[in-house]
Amino acid sequence: MEDDSAAREQPGTAHGGHGRPPTPGERWARFKESPLLPAAVLVLILASAAALFAGSYTYAMANPTPHSIPAAVVGSYEQTRGRAFLDGMEKALDASVKVHAYDTTAQARQALDEQKVFAVFDVRDDGRRVVLDLSSASGVSVAEVLADTAPAVGARTGVLVTLKDVKPLQEGDPRGLAIFYVSLAAVIIGFVGAIQLSVHARALTPVERIACTAAYALLGGFAIAATVDWLLGALELPFVESWMILALTMFAAGMVFTMFNTLVGRWAMLPTWGLMVLLGNPSSGGAVSWPLLPSPMGVIGRWLPPGASVDAQHTAVYFPGHQRAFPFLVLAGWALVSCAVFWIWRHRHPGGRRPAGPAHEAS
Repeated sequence: MEDDSAAREQPGTAHGGHGRPPTPGERWARFKESPLLPAAVLVLILASAAALFAGSYTYAMANPTPHSIPAAVVGSYEQTRGRAFLDGMEKALDASVKVHAYDTTAQARQALDEQKVFAVFDVRDDGRRVVLDLSSASGVSVAEVLADTAPAVGARTGVLVTLKDVKPLQEGDPRGLAIFYVSLAAVIIGFVGAIQLSVHARALTPVERIACTAAYALLGGFAIAATVDWLLGALELPFVESWMILALTMFAAGMVFTMFNTLVGRWAMLPTWGLMVLLGNPSSGGAVSWPLLPSPMGVIGRWLPPGASVDAQHTAVYFPGHQRAFPFLVLAGWALVSCAVFWIWRHRHPGGRRPAGPAHEAS
């Protein structure tokens, strides 16, 4: 009889020992305390991230369209044929060419070296001939758009167009994508490294965490530069400068994750991924030049670590002697702000360890 009684009571214990099914509130309470809740949230987040990832890159890169291409013009551009040619270029490119007049060809070439313009229209012979100096190094996609459009406009307006690529890409980088890839590697490994420190070296103190981030950034930047230049020969780099740019990029990306890990805990990957990958990489100007990106992305990209890294690396490789401070200030700004936020609120960071107490000292 006791065995029969126990058997009859057993189904009740499956419902919490009360002889009734759990209420919706009890089910929800159990669900919240189980690992299924964060797993369910991650399922939704990953599905959304997949859509956003595909959408952001497709929006930025699938159909690059000229929005504002600054170009220099010299010579007899005010003559009838010269004006007709420039007007034809404006019309063909939907008013996206922004012409800046210079007094001499040397001044226009200087503007090209300083990346203020993407091409030089040298109008000669009272407008009957135009020499178009292109710069594939400034942006191969922009150069291709101008190279395709100018001869057609010249044929319609009776102007002979001669094309010259005065800033060609290196042989190992015919599409100008190598710089984008090395910068992308620095960004991704930069914050993935910080994630790994938070998982496998959780007990690091704040000073140790910053120091370790700087260490893998320096070593990782060297490894990327050495692989691309010495091992593969894809790019001939100004090695030390490129190494420091990559190291600063990796450090900034790692500290950005560390900052978000301090502010939002285990969900730090979400803002880091959104900032660096969904927004930063497609707007960096590495795969598609800034003048061909949707206007907001072309502006925002310059202020984010991926865009600043591409900008600094691109200038170091193809425009030596014309490096600008702005991309370095952007990278340093992100790194400093991230370090400051982490340091100020370091007590909120999920890692760290307590100092050794008297018991440890006695032993």
